[in-house]
Amino acid sequence: MLSAQERAHIAQVWDLIAGQEALFGAELLRRLFTVYPSTKVYFRHLGDHPDEVQLLNHGQRMLQAVGVAVQYVDNLRAVLSPLADLHAQVLRVDPTNFPLVIQCFQVVLASHLQDEFTVEMQASWDKFLTGMAVVLTEKYR
Repeated sequence: MLSAQERAHIAQVWDLIAGQEALFGAELLRRLFTVYPSTKVYFRHLGDHPDEVQLLNHGQRMLQAVGVAVQYVDNLRAVLSPLADLHAQVLRVDPTNFPLVIQCFQVVLASHLQDEFTVEMQASWDKFLTGMAVVLTEKYR
């Protein structure tokens, strides 16, 4: 799926954001809800106007899952299987929302990392996150 260079780009970016998952995740959620307000329907547990603590907590959980995927990039199906079951069978998230999350996450990365987030890194992350989305949607029937 990913070349050695793409894996290196993914690891390099993750090293830059590791330890800041809550902050990056909260900003991802804020952008997602602002640009795509219809996505709030999948986050009802956060309420109509989530506070910063809720965004930080849920954002951290989201990005921790990305971190696990970064660690086990060669085994995404096995690692993401529980999340795929959750999103498909319990939460019933419309799979068309995954590309929206990917887009918002890449904007967050670009806005924070700026020149460090090169075109090559963006392309690698787009491919990686799209691969995650494919795995997360495989259990939909």
